[in-house]
Amino acid sequence: MKHLKKTHNQRYVPGLEWRLLKKLPKYLLAGTLIPAFMSLIVRFYPLESLGSDVAKQQMSIDILSIAIVITVWTAVFTIAIGCVVVWIMKGPTYTADSYELQDSNHPRTGDQED
Repeated sequence: MKHLKKTHNQRYVPGLEWRLLKKLPKYLLAGTLIPAFMSLIVRFYPLESLGSDVAKQQMSIDILSIAIVITVWTAVFTIAIGCVVVWIMKGPTYTADSYELQDSNHPRTGDQED
């Protein structure tokens, strides 16, 4: 990185990525606890009036809860990765050293011969 120079600590203004990163822990917690509570509620208050097997109903709700948790975690971590990428891209700007042409002062055109 010694070939690159920072341009006077110039940075872009933080935007949507920071607001999303701050909200993601809440979404992760809610997306985990709500399906867990749904599974617990079915254990304490089974719906026997539907005429179905209670164990089968609890297992179906457990599978649904696990699927919801995995989906929420995947979405949250995907959004977090996107926010981190945007944050890195908005970081300090760098300029490279100029590259001087050694053969001429003007660029060549296609009709000049060597």
